[in-house]
Amino acid sequence: MSNDPAIAPAQPSLLAVPPESPLAMPRRQLHEPRRTLRARASLAARLKTLFARLYILAMTLALAVYGSIEMYGVLSTTTVTVLQWIFLVLFSINFTWISFAFAQATLGLALSLLPRLVAIPGHSGDIPFKTAILLPVYNESPRSIAAAILAMCGELVTREPGRFAFFILSDSNQAEAWIEEEAVFRRVILDADASCPVYYRRRADNRERKAGNIADWVRRWGGDYEAMIILDADSIISADTLITLTRRMAAAPGVGLIQSLPRIVRATSLYGRAQQFANQCYGPIYARGLAAWHGLSSNFWGHNAIVRTRAFAESCSLPLLRGRPPFGGAVLSHDFIEAALLRRAGWGVRFDVDIEQSWEEAPPSLLDVLIRDRRWCQGNLQHSRVLFARGLTLPTRLHLLTGIMAYVSAAFWLLLVVVGLTIAVQASLVRPEYFAEPSLFPTWPVFDAERALTLFLVSMAVVLAPKAFGWLAAMVNIPLCLRFGGPILLTLSTLFETLLSALYAPILMVAQFHVIWAVFLGHDGGWNPQRRDDGALDWGTAFRAHRGHMLFGSVLAVIAWEISQPLFYWLLPITLGLVLAAPLSWISGGSRRGRAFARVGLLRAPEEKRPAPVLARMRAELERLPTAKAGSALRRLAADPALLAWHQAQLKPPPAAAKAALDDFDAAAVTAAWKAEHAGSLDELCHWLEPAETLALLSHHEGLGRLQQFA
Repeated sequence: MSNDPAIAPAQPSLLAVPPESPLAMPRRQLHEPRRTLRARASLAARLKTLFARLYILAMTLALAVYGSIEMYGVLSTTTVTVLQWIFLVLFSINFTWISFAFAQATLGLALSLLPRLVAIPGHSGDIPFKTAILLPVYNESPRSIAAAILAMCGELVTREPGRFAFFILSDSNQAEAWIEEEAVFRRVILDADASCPVYYRRRADNRERKAGNIADWVRRWGGDYEAMIILDADSIISADTLITLTRRMAAAPGVGLIQSLPRIVRATSLYGRAQQFANQCYGPIYARGLAAWHGLSSNFWGHNAIVRTRAFAESCSLPLLRGRPPFGGAVLSHDFIEAALLRRAGWGVRFDVDIEQSWEEAPPSLLDVLIRDRRWCQGNLQHSRVLFARGLTLPTRLHLLTGIMAYVSAAFWLLLVVVGLTIAVQASLVRPEYFAEPSLFPTWPVFDAERALTLFLVSMAVVLAPKAFGWLAAMVNIPLCLRFGGPILLTLSTLFETLLSALYAPILMVAQFHVIWAVFLGHDGGWNPQRRDDGALDWGTAFRAHRGHMLFGSVLAVIAWEISQPLFYWLLPITLGLVLAAPLSWISGGSRRGRAFARVGLLRAPEEKRPAPVLARMRAELERLPTAKAGSALRRLAADPALLAWHQAQLKPPPAAAKAALDDFDAAAVTAAWKAEHAGSLDELCHWLEPAETLALLSHHEGLGRLQQFA
């Protein structure tokens, strides 16, 4: 055995992971038979689910038929032209989509106003198994993650010692992010109580992204844990909720996944605060409607949920789709598909909306939402390849379809606007062809203006109803209303959020249409980390990002004005947001701008004035943790021998020369090692190395040994 400390085997005390406990996770196929549901719901629960589904179906169809018939009557009092038929089809699709949302919201409102008669059972006595809490991270700021872990871990040590363990699963592929993670998490791991340990593993191969990250943990350590609670890097859950999720999983042996309702928290920017208010005021109404018709065939949102580990292992190794990205290859939006595969394998999937104190953070600005939507849109459109897979249940197919429609509907709305404007241009500029066919009358678009106004008002009512329902449910719940700031501030916040969403909606519509177009052209969006700062933008960045939106909105407005002033005002809700896209994007980010609205109490969330204890602890831990250090990864390791030794301990032992295979050849590692051998100083080495070479040097014992000569 070598005496070189750079390649000495890791000491057990320095290892950041426990001994492995492998669990087989065979890859599933796209088409497989469905297994019988293992979970057994009571007769009352089955009848409740059936009634909810029939209600949603009846309400959606009734509204959709009404809207389509009314629009047909609006379009022409004589002959319907080809463009009008296209307009009618697009309108019918969009109206059906908003009717589906309205039906769920009305059901959610009714359930929120009725008392809960039956409590969801949980296991009594000692929790019978261990649960792993997984936090996948990808080039994130580790301070907030560490603070959340410390806040959650402290109470679990007291409440349920020995029942929980945290695993930080890093997929970070930037050298500075990697070493900053180790510097922050090393102290958390060393200080953690043995009754609630914290572990850290970085995966060098980012294959299949987050889904591959979770699958790697299942295959290596899943055998020791009956359940896993999957969080995001911005998630935090109270100990009460973590324990409740675990007890409910223990009491339901046929259930494979229980999804909680994450609430947005800790938003500081204007856009973040608007999302936070909408999520906490309107979100529960919509969520209750969803959960009512989901039954045991619910969905998974990728985080803030508990999963039965063995059920996940046997069901959820995602199939590889034929072809290349963006529609082929590894599944990008994995959560919907994992829920689908669990249900196909006979495991119940539940959405328990009554569980509180489950939180996440939101993108801080409009531009951050658009960046995130690029990835989400591609992933959801990819679900079209899975929509008709063998063995899926009807609710599962509806989940996939709604995920697709969440983005495709933007294209339908934009096409509806363009086709409607084209019809108006045609009616204004094109001479009717009296003799196009044997007829006494020309083929000319004619509209029933009074009927159109009525349909417009009905459409607006259907769109805005979920917001009104959320406001009403909060108003009648006096303690909740007071936490929103009281009836006056709650009402003003609802109106202000409605105005903001109306201004931002056309920008999102056009941006999502552009993303859909790019996906269909075959452009792969890649995998970009989400910003966790306050999202502040400068004017130049905002203008460059939105100049196309502003130009498009201006063109629409000018065309409408030239045709008729009533049409201009009719399109103003769309064109105004587009023309103002850059200033709206600029004001959306930045905690300083958000504080201006917080001072007057607008968009107040329930946790702002009296945060839950776990959120208060997280804030205290954040203030206690040192800020991130600047400097390159190599300089930090060279200056901190203890961190260097801990870093080396996490690396795989070097392979024996005789066993090294040609397939393991790493060109970046070879060139990095040569540069490390010939560099005269650490500054020179840092200047020479490319990003891939820096990562390679940090990943190999031999190269790291050279850092000691620069210390």
